[in-house]
Amino acid sequence: MGLFQDAFTRVGRVVMSYAGDTAFLHAACSAAAAVILADQEIDEQEIETALADLSNNPILHKSYGVLKLEQELHEAIARAKSRAGRLENLRLVGGIADRPLEQRQDVFLIAADVADQGGISELEHKALDEIAEVLSVDKAALLGL
Repeated sequence: MGLFQDAFTRVGRVVMSYAGDTAFLHAACSAAAAVILADQEIDEQEIETALADLSNNPILHKSYGVLKLEQELHEAIARAKSRAGRLENLRLVGGIADRPLEQRQDVFLIAADVADQGGISELEHKALDEIAEVLSVDKAALLGL
């Protein structure tokens, strides 16, 4: 019982340590926005997928409501409409580059799920390449290529 309780306590601390983790929130929303606007068009299905993935992430689910996630995603999309904004979004994604691999992979996979609506276009692959590079994750392995 003591070993199980220790493991449960550690997991609880990890989850609680990221409660209200704005850097993770900004990274996830910015990565999703980069893919949503990779082709310069906003697709509602991509936005719905992004919001579903953001809501399903354990770190974000415990910390933020749907309205906050939607607000942050739309702010990231607004930034992605300009070159400077796209660069700022990449910087926000890079803000978690020193985090554990699982968190970096989670952010990449949120963006990949968004891109995979109807197949990943060449422009979306380019955006995913940039995100993977900033996060130091293996794009091919994560996409199963």
